[in-house]
Amino acid sequence: MPDLFEAAGLKPEAPRPLADRLRPATLQEVVGQDHLLGPEGPIGRMTAAHRLSSMILWGPPGVGKTTLARLLAKTAGYEFQQLSAVFSGVADLKKAFETARTRRAAGQSTLLFVDEIHRFNRAQQDGFLPFVEEGVVTLVGATTENPSFELNGALLSRCQVYVLKRLDDAALEILLARAEAFEQRALPLTPPAREALKAMADGDGRYVLTLAEALFAILEEEPLDPGALANVLQRRSPAYDKDREEHYNLISALHKSIRGSDPDAALYWLARMLEGGEEPLFIARRLVRAAMEDIGEADPLSLLIANAAKDAYDFLGSPEGEIGLAQTVVHLATAPKSNAVYKAIGAARRAAKATGSLMPPAHIRNAPTKLMKDLGYGKGYAYDHDAEGGFSGQDYFPEGMERQRFYNPKGDGAEAKIKARLEHWASVRRDRGGDMDGDGGE
Repeated sequence: MPDLFEAAGLKPEAPRPLADRLRPATLQEVVGQDHLLGPEGPIGRMTAAHRLSSMILWGPPGVGKTTLARLLAKTAGYEFQQLSAVFSGVADLKKAFETARTRRAAGQSTLLFVDEIHRFNRAQQDGFLPFVEEGVVTLVGATTENPSFELNGALLSRCQVYVLKRLDDAALEILLARAEAFEQRALPLTPPAREALKAMADGDGRYVLTLAEALFAILEEEPLDPGALANVLQRRSPAYDKDREEHYNLISALHKSIRGSDPDAALYWLARMLEGGEEPLFIARRLVRAAMEDIGEADPLSLLIANAAKDAYDFLGSPEGEIGLAQTVVHLATAPKSNAVYKAIGAARRAAKATGSLMPPAHIRNAPTKLMKDLGYGKGYAYDHDAEGGFSGQDYFPEGMERQRFYNPKGDGAEAKIKARLEHWASVRRDRGGDMDGDGGE
């Protein structure tokens, strides 16, 4: 199996990055993916049987997708062939399939590894189907994007999707220990700085080795503390694509932390998005939505505060305007919660769709003409301000439709008073006009 550097036209003695020199030589050396590679893991069982199925490896950068594909081919005795969806076109695919077909005729199986497979368009992805079905190639595609969104359903139905995890601190520590053993010296770091180095890597094994290589290149007599480490190495921004899955995962995490009344977690997700370069007005829109959906009448001021934060950001911009977003996040997370209005409008819309075009009862119809008055429009309407307690108790539902209850306040925050008021009005309505307070709807 040709070495990556030989395939690129480089001699073995050419300088190579530390991450490449420490590339695992066996599946047992791959770290952080025991859920897949262990004896009970799906890939572990597959390699034990020396038979591979087509698969998609989905995970963040630097967790070993390419290395894993190469080692799978080596373990199963397949010929490894690699393509990059960034640099390959239709001609490259045809050549790869023809080569694989020739190998198959000679009794040799081919593992075709396609890096960044999500970058192929739908037609190109469809081009894999007959060759995968016939067994001309065993396809292993690698992607950092959610396959559900980026890959054809037909292709997904022919492949297993395996999720590779970002490397935790234990896995990163193993890589650093390997680097130190290879260099035969310790990294020039204090224990807190070593932890900071792993935090900088953000789960990326390739990147932690790149950082280690940079540290080995400096000549320091004293170990670096976290502050000195930050001066030596530039910390990269957390992985965050504003138009990809991570964008929606983090805004969902913010919203659900608010709904779960956890201001600290909500502030963390807000900070993650701001640090990743998220558009603050996108965040502001979600805060307005959370105020309506999850707080509602339990704290009506929440909607005003959320809108005010949006206006404040429009007025101030970054970074000062972001403080308003943070203040709103804290207010929403600590506010009493109610989705009663959210559920009420949903139930009301379902009822409106089901009942069609029922007319309002005659006593509340508009009567601007004599004919309408003669037909009884407006007749018997009770003006609530003149009624005892400012409440007439009349029925305002359409004729032919029983009264339904859509809004059921939960009794938290400001809704406690609303609930008591509605219960009082329901009692008055029963006393004045019979039991017209049905419990239809939600």
